[in-house]
Amino acid sequence: MNILVINFNLNGLARADYEQVCADLAPTFAAIPGLISKHWLANEDTNTYGGVYIWKDKASMLAYMESEIFQSIEANPALANVVANDFEVLAGPSQVTGVN
Repeated sequence: MNILVINFNLNGLARADYEQVCADLAPTFAAIPGLISKHWLANEDTNTYGGVYIWKDKASMLAYMESEIFQSIEANPALANVVANDFEVLAGPSQVTGVN
C-alpha cells in the first residue's frame, strides 16, 4: 500500500468554487485504477488544500503520477505551490492501528 499526499494553495479561486470543482471531479477520481480512497483536504486559515490518496500498490500510484489528471493539477494556474509526496505504508504497525 502507498500513500500520496498533495498540497497546494488556491490562487484566485474561492473555497466554495473549489469545493464545487472537487464535487464535480470526485467520480473521475473514484474510477482511477488502484485508488482505494482519496481524502480531500482543506485548511482555509492557511490556504492549504489538497488530498491524501491511498493506493493498493506503488505501480498504481506511479501510473497516476504519469496521467493527464495528475499533470493537470501541476499545470492549473488556480493551484499554486503544488507539492506531492509519496510514502510507503509500514504494514506491521498499520495493521495494529486498524489498516488492513
